[in-house]
Amino acid sequence: MVRVLQRPVVGATAVAAVVLAALALAGCGGGSGAPAGGPPGGGMPPAAVGVVTVEPTKVALTTELPGRLEAWRTAQVRARVPGVVLKRLFTEGADVKAGQSLFQLDAAAYRATLDSALATQGKAEANLAQAQATLQRNQPLVAAKAISQQEWIASETALKQAQADLASAKAAVQTARLNVDYAAVLAPIGGRIGRAQVTEGALVGQGEATLLATIQQIHPLYVNFTQSANEVLRLRRAMAQGRLGSAGEQAGRIEVLLDDGSVYPQAGKLLFSDLTVDATSGQITLRAELPNPQGLLLPGLYVKVRLPQASSDHAVLLPQQAVSRGAAGDTVMVVGADGQVAVRPVKVASQQGGRWIVTDGLKAGEKVVVDGFQKIRPKAPVKPVPWTPGGAAAASPGAAAAAPGAASGPAASAPVAASR
Repeated sequence: MVRVLQRPVVGATAVAAVVLAALALAGCGGGSGAPAGGPPGGGMPPAAVGVVTVEPTKVALTTELPGRLEAWRTAQVRARVPGVVLKRLFTEGADVKAGQSLFQLDAAAYRATLDSALATQGKAEANLAQAQATLQRNQPLVAAKAISQQEWIASETALKQAQADLASAKAAVQTARLNVDYAAVLAPIGGRIGRAQVTEGALVGQGEATLLATIQQIHPLYVNFTQSANEVLRLRRAMAQGRLGSAGEQAGRIEVLLDDGSVYPQAGKLLFSDLTVDATSGQITLRAELPNPQGLLLPGLYVKVRLPQASSDHAVLLPQQAVSRGAAGDTVMVVGADGQVAVRPVKVASQQGGRWIVTDGLKAGEKVVVDGFQKIRPKAPVKPVPWTPGGAAAASPGAAAAAPGAASGPAASAPVAASR
């Protein structure tokens, strides 16, 4: 009987111990229902995102187009007469002046030909003098009928033949003198000369005019570039509808960007735009003049041309990371008055100084997200903070206060584990 009564007492004690332990656990867990320092109700604070406030301004719409530099004038120095090169009289890669001697050919044979032509001319002059004297002597004789009419006609014919012989001799002298002059090869234009195509001792001009060197005038330079005909028509249509204005004083002025992204200090001037469209590429060819007083730029160099073509009175400049560009169009993320983020389609015209020029889709005062895209969640509000280039958005006070609460969670549960 005694044994039977002791079993229920032991069971009741065990049940009471279990209930007390459960209550202790419930009391310890009740304090960690919300993070310390968090908002009432246990929700996380809005995430901070960097934004810029939309401020419309007047911006010149520029277009960057690929182009290449071309020499203002190019002249090929060729041997106009055959001969052996005796001397090269210039330094390769140097600047030369128009009329400067570049090569000297062997002119001994041409000087001999000139001497022979001069002798022939002297003989023709003597024959002409004799014919004139004969005609003068026969003139009174034919009047007195002392000579026949046939002799008089012969005298006149001899004079005309002597005159023709003298003219032919003078032409031969002039040709021989030109050949002597051509033996000294001169620069046809001033500019920078390239490498010599021949060396001393080479026979040139035998059968055809031999290329000896090339001279290029590189101050100023031409800039040749192309633009899509559709883009030109779109800009003209926008200007006709009043959505865009003319470039004003900037029209016709270009800037050249080099391969390293730097802007060439000398501004260029647009010369002309072609009147026809290339049927194969759909491009319009344009040409500009670019000063090159120091000779820093060289023909054939690839550059980018920045050309002002219109202006907008209500354009918005946005950092490039704020605009998402895709096949469906350009979009930005705008923070509303309720803190919700919405995707907004915009129209991008071009870029300027590393920023996109937005001409449509935004209103003054709206806040566009630039930094913190990874913090944005669907239907979750955000806290917009001013964005500064090169720096991240400032953290919100709520986010900073959440950190201690997160740390206090494990610390609060430590006594529970100890009580167990």
